[in-house]
Amino acid sequence: QVQLVESGGGSVQAGGSLRLSCAASGYTFSRNCMGWFRQAPGKEREGVAAIYNGGGSTYSTYYADSVKGRFTISADNTKNTLFLQMNSLKPEDTGMYYCAAHFFFCARWTDSKEYSYWGQGTQVTVSS
Repeated sequence: QVQLVESGGGSVQAGGSLRLSCAASGYTFSRNCMGWFRQAPGKEREGVAAIYNGGGSTYSTYYADSVKGRFTISADNTKNTLFLQMNSLKPEDTGMYYCAAHFFFCARWTDSKEYSYWGQGTQVTVSS
């Protein structure tokens, strides 16, 4: 059974940083796609970033335009943990952040319907 557990959310001021973690069990990172999504109140869930491990230390990463240059997605296969380093945070980054996983490539990584497994979410609040 696949389980994803996020942590690391919190409240920060604009310009600050947070690092989210997602601990995965029952799931292998190798040759599978994992992503981070967020959802603000009254808005649809949107893809923030995704990562595909092609085996060994080969990774492909994908980012929404709104976070490019500020967020970095990474993974530690040895610990089965996914990370999202968020720098230069803005109030519009506020929302519930979810870790998600599915099998095979990140072909349509921004489509939440592609993902089979989801964590419970961790709240990120950025104040101006």
